[in-house]
Amino acid sequence: MEVVNQLVSNGEFRVLKMPLGFIKVLQWVFSIFAFATCGSYSGEFRLSVDCKNKTESDLNIKVEFDYPFRLHQVYFDAPTCRGPEERIFLEGDYSSSAEFFVTVAVLVFLYSLAALVTYIFLQAKYRETNKGPIIDFLVTVVFTFLWLVSLYVWAKGLTDVKDATDPEHVMTLIKACKIEGNKCSEKHGPVMSGLNTSVVFGFLNFVLWVGNLWFVFKETGWIAPFMRHPPPSQEKQLAPESFGAPGYVQEPQGYGQPDPYSQGGYQPDYGQQEGYNQGGEYNQQGAPTSFANQM
Repeated sequence: MEVVNQLVSNGEFRVLKMPLGFIKVLQWVFSIFAFATCGSYSGEFRLSVDCKNKTESDLNIKVEFDYPFRLHQVYFDAPTCRGPEERIFLEGDYSSSAEFFVTVAVLVFLYSLAALVTYIFLQAKYRETNKGPIIDFLVTVVFTFLWLVSLYVWAKGLTDVKDATDPEHVMTLIKACKIEGNKCSEKHGPVMSGLNTSVVFGFLNFVLWVGNLWFVFKETGWIAPFMRHPPPSQEKQLAPESFGAPGYVQEPQGYGQPDPYSQGGYQPDYGQQEGYNQGGEYNQQGAPTSFANQM
């Protein structure tokens, strides 16, 4: 408890409030619902075969099936209305699609948990180099693709499971139902709401992983070269009218030419420059007062 309080006080759990951590929590939770609603499913349906000879009828035939939906191994005994009962097997083996979907969900659950532990307890090491974010991004791409494939495969498999366990379809496998005078009917159909929910959570997981691609990609630093930064502000070039600004030094012009900046402009102080204070006197504006004597 003290460790948790210390982590909270140090702000280690702040990542859970950020999109990167918050989406990872949702992925972890939704993956649990995905494999739980599919992997723990068990259902049943009931039929009745009312023979012309009532003594041979069976009005309560119960058929049970569950995950991983190897329906070709599920059987029940039905009356023939002409003698001994016959054993009827359901059709289809849909274990591959169901097990693939559950396996992806379990792997996502484990990886999301490991990623959350890394974000919280090893955040500094995770951000030390871009190796951790790159691995995280590549794994996210793989799981996003796996969610897409498993979702499609399981949605198709669920449709086939519904068709194979439809009492109307199962009654076509019973010979007694094809004999005139006998009556077969459905008493109770299978409840598929749990399996429908698994497909919904599979779709939500896929959406979450697609959305998380952007946030994990930003952590890799690969986007930095493509980011446009505003150009640095350039210093304004001095105009000729501003040559009188402090710090500006004008090159000395020929002594026989008029100074174009003598009016309102800056006059160089030649009296302060080395080499110009010998043999001549300068006024305060820097112009020579006895230039003719130097000739």
